[in-house]
Amino acid sequence: MRPVHDAWAAPDPGTVAAVTTPDALLVGCGDLGAAVGLRLADLGHGVLALRRHADRVPAPLVGRSVDLAREAPDLSDVRPRLVVVALTARPRTEEAYRATYVDGMARALDALEATPERAVLVSSTAVHPGRDRPEIQDESVPAAPADGPGRMLVAAEEAFHARLPHGTVLRLSGLYGGTSTRLLDQVREGRVDDPHRWTNRIHRTDAAAAVVHLLTMHRPPERLYLGTDDEPAQLGDVAAYLAERLGAPAPPPADPAQGHGKRLSNARLRSTGWAPSLPTYREGYAGAPGPVTS
Repeated sequence: MRPVHDAWAAPDPGTVAAVTTPDALLVGCGDLGAAVGLRLADLGHGVLALRRHADRVPAPLVGRSVDLAREAPDLSDVRPRLVVVALTARPRTEEAYRATYVDGMARALDALEATPERAVLVSSTAVHPGRDRPEIQDESVPAAPADGPGRMLVAAEEAFHARLPHGTVLRLSGLYGGTSTRLLDQVREGRVDDPHRWTNRIHRTDAAAAVVHLLTMHRPPERLYLGTDDEPAQLGDVAAYLAERLGAPAPPPADPAQGHGKRLSNARLRSTGWAPSLPTYREGYAGAPGPVTS
């Protein structure tokens, strides 16, 4: 990749129509990637999105079909100034994660003919260790993945920084919002089996805003941030709130003395000027469908 030496500057939103060559690249365009791309488009950026099926990329983003797990994309016609890697691997196996996050990302980044000015890799706080009676963890805690997919995420982070030393890794905690209803379904069906476990989450809206913030903030971002909301919570407390809103049976109560898992801090990301619009699960799930009991 040939380095780009121009100073970073966002395009004038008033000249959106004049953007003919994409200056932002999405490596992966699922729900989160699309949300990031649409925010960039609203800021006046032309966005090219790589996805297996380009017809699933929302306008005004430009889609390009490629299966990164099997082939390298042709990026000879673009010089993106901003790059976002937001891939999704299925199933959750070491092999699938290696093919997507490590090999697929490498194929995309190696196809770039110029070094972008800003780049963000969306990773996961799943690489952080879980503990009994956990203390708050921040970016200084070493990754300690517990399984093969976690090890592949760490390998992807290392490969990303090897190619783009100035790039930023954003480890997101549990994403929710949008079409995801897994926890809601569990609460409705009374399937909350570990109420004492500490959980961390971030609404998809705030996750997308965090990615765009790191791409466009005035000062250069650091190499690593944790993307999570303001309040780690035990699963039983979250489930109890949802059960009340849904009119579902009350789940087993959480006991802080039996708490285990991880509790994460967003202090570093907040220090850059980003703040979640939905700071806890209460605001994030306030619009959950279903009856609200009195």
